[in-house]
Amino acid sequence: MGHACAGDNAARDGHGGSMTSIPIILLAAGASSRMGGADKLMRPIEGEPLLRRTARRALGAGPVYVALPPEPHPRYAALSGLDVCIIPVPDAAEGMNASLRRSVAALPPSAPAAMILLADLPDITRDDLNKVMQVVDLKYDNLIWRGATETGKPGHPVVFSRALFPELLALTGDAGAQSVARAHADQTICVPLPGHNALRDLDTEQDWSDWLARQ
Repeated sequence: MGHACAGDNAARDGHGGSMTSIPIILLAAGASSRMGGADKLMRPIEGEPLLRRTARRALGAGPVYVALPPEPHPRYAALSGLDVCIIPVPDAAEGMNASLRRSVAALPPSAPAAMILLADLPDITRDDLNKVMQVVDLKYDNLIWRGATETGKPGHPVVFSRALFPELLALTGDAGAQSVARAHADQTICVPLPGHNALRDLDTEQDWSDWLARQ
């Protein structure tokens, strides 16, 4: 199982002027309310729960903080053996922003930015995450870096500079960080990723059926 979060991030050879690892916040505390009672994050892909699959890929790009519903919950077991930090979200019923607030608050003080990653993006790869990370450059005026389609439509993941953490910590409800992203659209760099990797999520049974049919 993952562990509680403590301490600071280890230094690394940073990209774009950052010498500290950018943590990845994996949002996985939602109720899968559009799945008709099934848990989308526990559904297996090639024998592995989607949540674990996404977390493994994220670990190839940085330290991972996973927002989860309070224990007991099957998602904890899905992360067994992975070196991730677990962030319990007792107020998860409020919506996505409860997870964002608690996760951002748990980050080490040296974190220069944070990548926000949804757990239900089946096509996002470790290479995609690293491609976005490598574009982050905190020496300039940009504040947001995000994955996009090949034609430039913005999607996920999204990296927010530490300068925006106060705005993330003030969010409420279930809209995610869209309002923060819109407010700083002129300071955003979009990073094209293959196909629809940055947009395709598996929210409903129909999403799953359509995605599986393409595999």
